[in-house]
Amino acid sequence: MQYKDYYATLGVAKTATHDEIRKAFRKLARVHHPDVAKDKKTAEAKFKEINEAYEVLGDAEKRQKYDTLGADWERGGQRQPPPGWGGRGGGVGGGEEFSFGGTGFSDFFEQFFGGAGRPGRRASGGFGFPEEEVGGGDVEADLLVTIEEALHGSKKKISLRRHGSPKVETYEVRIPKGVREGQRIRLAGQGEAAGGHRPAGDLYLRVRFEQHPDYRVEGSDLLAEIELHVARLVLGGEVEVPTPEGAIRLKIPAGTQPGRKFRLKGRGMPSGATARGDLYVQVEAVLPTTLTEDERKHWEALAAIELG
Repeated sequence: MQYKDYYATLGVAKTATHDEIRKAFRKLARVHHPDVAKDKKTAEAKFKEINEAYEVLGDAEKRQKYDTLGADWERGGQRQPPPGWGGRGGGVGGGEEFSFGGTGFSDFFEQFFGGAGRPGRRASGGFGFPEEEVGGGDVEADLLVTIEEALHGSKKKISLRRHGSPKVETYEVRIPKGVREGQRIRLAGQGEAAGGHRPAGDLYLRVRFEQHPDYRVEGSDLLAEIELHVARLVLGGEVEVPTPEGAIRLKIPAGTQPGRKFRLKGRGMPSGATARGDLYVQVEAVLPTTLTEDERKHWEALAAIELG
């Protein structure tokens, strides 16, 4: 299994701050997002790598574990979690190993950060039940779902291969409209096999939302952050903002303060059979870092008026 250098994927140093990591992700995501790239197939693969890297480095707890893992890996080429890791690994149900394809995450991610390996029913007896009545273990893996797929519903093809078997099993998975982060999709009888006449376990695919460069999910709402030149906030005007249905024009009143949120009703995620949450657009100010001689003269003239 190949080690993933998530810092290299995002092009940041190991000492990068959370804000630097977030900015690097958004910059790369806007270039490689399949909606904007010309070569969509190549972009989709690249975007998944970027998304996975940010899934780990953008989360303080995962990043700390990853940094610990990286040090151990470099010292000894270790392929299992170090002592005290406390994560899940191996794609294991009750003992049988699985490798997955089409879930949106690499084997490396599933091994150390994913849901694969959640113990379920065991293939051995216990808890007062005879061994012959206990089926195979349940298995869990993560499934990457885009915001658009969660909003409208979709179908995905995933594959799995059981350890020691050359056979690749392929399944079509239905993503229900309005699926939530962390919700599990069950594939009955596709988990760990059991001997004799005992039933096989189930395969559960745990939904993880793909990180989006323009907005993030907060319950049934979406939050988009846009950066505007300070002059736009002072003078007001119309700006283009992203939504899952495409960009729209938003009126910015004169004198808008940085951090203000604008509510776009009913443009969020499904919150019921027909209802939807809202999209909140938060504006932040972008200040010039360099000035031409002419620009400086204008700023100095404004400062003379405002500051006296």
